[in-house]
Amino acid sequence: MKRRTAIQQILILAGGVVLMPSCLKSSGKASIKLEHLDVSLEQENLLADIAETILPKTDTPGAKDLKLHLYVLKMVDDCHPEKDRKAFVQGLDSFQDYCTEKMGAAFARLSAADRERALSSISSEHTGLPVHVKDFFKIMKARCIDGYLNSEYVMSKLVVWELIPGRYNGYFPVKTRTTNG
Repeated sequence: MKRRTAIQQILILAGGVVLMPSCLKSSGKASIKLEHLDVSLEQENLLADIAETILPKTDTPGAKDLKLHLYVLKMVDDCHPEKDRKAFVQGLDSFQDYCTEKMGAAFARLSAADRERALSSISSEHTGLPVHVKDFFKIMKARCIDGYLNSEYVMSKLVVWELIPGRYNGYFPVKTRTTNG
């Protein structure tokens, strides 16, 4: 009888040890697994706000609905060289400071019009702008647009594909030519 109790307790302890890593997961990390980037949850939310400002929700889903910020993170992590990844992370860190200095508040607290104004000033300003912020925004904007155009929603709902050479229409009217003489 004591042997059974000991075995039960060992199995319960082993199950607890197996489940413990999932309970101790840091809640401040990004929601997807990244190999090279170290992005916090706060930075991920900032990226989501920036992506939503670039591609807002209208009658079509916006960037947050399509989770384009996660696409951007994964593409930068997997496809960009080390130099671009460093510039992206440094630009992300500097972006919040730039917005606070230029607009007077953190990006998340700005109104939609102020957010658009902040991003347009980054894309048009040539002097007085940290280099990493410009590089960060260039990568962010390009990857957001790329992710949107390749999203399942756009490819299945907005773009109507027709195989070449097209449909066969057996009832298409054909005009005949008449030749004189």
